[in-house]
Amino acid sequence: MQAAPSNPLRPAVSCRGLRKIYDARGLPGRGARAAVVAVDGLDLEIRRGECFGLLGPNGAGKTTTVEILEGILEPSAGQVELLGMSWARDEVRLRERIGVALQETRLPERLSVTEVLDLFRSFYPRSRPVAALLADVELTEKRAAWVGKLSGGQRQRLAIACALVGEPDILFLDEPTTGLDPQSRRQLWDLALRFRAAGGTIVLTTHYMEEAARLCDRVAIIDHGRIIKEGSPAELIRGLGAQHVIEFALEGGAAVAEPDLLALPAVTGARLSADGVCALTVSEPARALPALIALVSGRGAALGRLETRHATLEDVFVTLTGRHLRDG
Repeated sequence: MQAAPSNPLRPAVSCRGLRKIYDARGLPGRGARAAVVAVDGLDLEIRRGECFGLLGPNGAGKTTTVEILEGILEPSAGQVELLGMSWARDEVRLRERIGVALQETRLPERLSVTEVLDLFRSFYPRSRPVAALLADVELTEKRAAWVGKLSGGQRQRLAIACALVGEPDILFLDEPTTGLDPQSRRQLWDLALRFRAAGGTIVLTTHYMEEAARLCDRVAIIDHGRIIKEGSPAELIRGLGAQHVIEFALEGGAAVAEPDLLALPAVTGARLSADGVCALTVSEPARALPALIALVSGRGAALGRLETRHATLEDVFVTLTGRHLRDG
């Protein structure tokens, strides 16, 4: 898999003061209410050769942001550059240098895999041979199969092959593994990693924290149209002040006051979810766990659930926004 050469002196993607405002009159059921600000003054720079993730719940503005970067939507304000070019001046050149794979791509079901790739190859002045594309996405044995006969994972791999056909510099992956089984998901991860290893740049949106941690060099957490935190997955997790999480729940719906939990040794944060599960971020589980058990026992309560694990990007997101990534 080979990414197209590019000028390393400019970032792959850059935007400044990006805004997108939807007129409420154009939105169903909005009546005369105020306009909706989907993206609110977003600044972003993505380096060449990295995989950059945009994380956020539905309605956070990440899909709108990506569609602006892809040239599908026009921003209400702000500047966008890809590879040193803009959509206003260089649309044709940019279309030849980006690849886009959507969460769900509708392809003609009565065309064969080879016919689909030949069709997409005709859109580009330069393109990869069909045999090489099929080998990259592990669909060589399905080259004569109709699209309608492919499994969900095979269809998504074909969609990514279509995105790679023009040897793009930048590959946009919008929720690429939603609904796929674990094996298909890991096959797509391998595809993305090979593209990045060849020098390509990836812009990824995902709801899967394991996916973001595995693929992304850096991520931006977006909420209400703004970037609220940006950095590598490891940096964001370190920003919690602890690398571990203790989750527990008490039998009978009992609760422990937050100040008492924060007073426990090695505890740096505490949050209670709607289902009664409390999550403690801790720097040293070996110190925090015995103290927690002693506190619960001293109150005459009993633990109904207890789990320790490493902190994740999901913990970062919940700490910053008070919501889980999949919350609308």
